Amino acid sequence: MSGFDFSLFSRGGPMMGVLAVLAVLGVMLFVERTLFLHRSQIRAKAFIDGIKNILAKRRLVEALTVCEETPGPVAAVVKAALLHADDAADAMRFHVQEAGIVELPALERRLGTIAAVAQVAPLVGLLGCTLGMISTFMAFEKGGNYAMAGALSAGMWQALLTAAASLMLAIPAHLAYHFISGRIRAIVRDIEWSGNEIMKYLLTEYRGVKPGERRSEAGERSAAS
Repeated sequence: MSGFDFSLFSRGGPMMGVLAVLAVLGVMLFVERTLFLHRSQIRAKAFIDGIKNILAKRRLVEALTVCEETPGPVAAVVKAALLHADDAADAMRFHVQEAGIVELPALERRLGTIAAVAQVAPLVGLLGCTLGMISTFMAFEKGGNYAMAGALSAGMWQALLTAAASLMLAIPAHLAYHFISGRIRAIVRDIEWSGNEIMKYLLTEYRGVKPGERRSEAGERSAAS
C-alpha cells in the first residue's frame, strides 16, 4: 500500500494552507482542553464523603486544606461552602453559587474556538472549490474547443482536494466539540451536586440539627404565633 502523496497538498491551492493552519489549531486546542478537563474532574462523591468524615471530627481547617490541595471546580465550590459554614442558608447558597459561576468560564474557555474551526473549515473548502472551478473555466476558455485535459485538471484537482480536506477537518472538529461539551456538562453536574450536598450537610448534621428537628421547631414557632 503506497503512502500519502504529499504532492496533492500543493495541487489543492492556497486554501490548503489555510486548512492546515486550522487543523493544527484545532488539534492543539483539543489536546489542551482535554488535559485541562481531565485535571478538573474528580470523583465528586468520594471527595464529598471524605470532607464529611473530616467535618464529623470537627476539623474544619483540615477540610479547607484538603479543598485547597485538590484541583478542580468541585473543590473550589466546597471550599466556598466551608468558609461560610456558620452563615445562614441563603448567604451560604449565595457564596456557593458565586464560586460555581467563577469556575464556569475556565471550563468553557476556548470551546467557542473549536466550534469556529468546525464551522469555518467547510467554508474554506467551499472557497477553494469555487476558486478551482474558476481556474478550470478560465483554462477551458483559453483553450477553446481544443482545451486539453491537462490544462483543465489543475483547477479540478484544486476544487476536489480542498473540498475533501475541509470535510476531513470539519468532521473530527465537530466530534471534538461535542466530546468536550459533554465533559463540561458532566463537571457542571458534579459541581451542582457537590454544592447541594455539602450545604445540606453543613446546615443539618454539622450544626447538630437534624431535618426533622428543624421542622419541629418551625412547627412550634408557627403554633406559638
